[in-house]
Amino acid sequence: MKYKKIVLAGGNGYLGGVLAEYYKPLAHTVIILSRKVKADDENIQTVLWDGRTEGEWIDSLNGADMLINLCGKNVNCRYTEENKAEIINSRIIPTALLGKAIAEMENPPKLWINVTSATIYRHAEDRPQDEENGETGYGFSIDVCRKWEEAFFSTNTPHTRKIALRMGIVLGRKDAAFPRLLALVKCGLGGKQGDGEQYISWVHEQDAAKCTEWLMNHNELNGVINCTAPEPVKNAALMYAIRNAYGVPFGLPAPAWLLEIGAKLIGTETELILKSRWVLPKRLTDSGYTFLFSKAEHAVKDLLSIRN
Repeated sequence: MKYKKIVLAGGNGYLGGVLAEYYKPLAHTVIILSRKVKADDENIQTVLWDGRTEGEWIDSLNGADMLINLCGKNVNCRYTEENKAEIINSRIIPTALLGKAIAEMENPPKLWINVTSATIYRHAEDRPQDEENGETGYGFSIDVCRKWEEAFFSTNTPHTRKIALRMGIVLGRKDAAFPRLLALVKCGLGGKQGDGEQYISWVHEQDAAKCTEWLMNHNELNGVINCTAPEPVKNAALMYAIRNAYGVPFGLPAPAWLLEIGAKLIGTETELILKSRWVLPKRLTDSGYTFLFSKAEHAVKDLLSIRN
């Protein structure tokens, strides 16, 4: 069965590209809402929107099987006041705009997934966090996630099922975390970061896409759902898996003090590396979803085989 229409708001980024390619053979039409119009690619169309004002793009939502909202400034930056404001506004404003449009539609999307972040959970080294027993943390990134989800769930959309998909760190071959970690390995710097004991809740790019189809076809699922592989891995173990798969026997470690210096030089925050994200996808696995990649070492080998 082919889906009628899949809409990706802010879908011109890396994950949007993964989702567009995943749904290209499965849907009659894939529509990307973007600030820049691109030429159509077979059944993938781009529709102009600015993420702030209503316009003709609203027609694109009409009768859609699913809307996935991917809007948000990359958090890989220094947390200056200017960047903080942009990080928050780039998430809340498009989310509120979509909510208003959907609430007023006669034939709105059947499902609206807002891709949020698993970083909403606290730093956890003592026990895993899931949708039922997880605890939110404190700090700027957690505040962003909280406000983001509040904006998402505050709109009344009685004819549209809603899911806040708390995404882990996506491992993909072209962008996101994996190419950067691989670059460190190639340079001999692929050792543990900090003490290496912090957990990384990751998800292979194909599972990030596949699980959205699972959610679309399981009407009983709504609310908050974690999108992370069922076997989180510690930082030291992940770096070892990449070194081992690539054939590099040793990697220099990066202590916390060195990471802080490096973060300032390249314009990022050490929280992105040192926070322990120990998150489990309880609701996905309880519903019967089977991950394509449950173990980090298998995901790494797959990504390297595709690259080569």
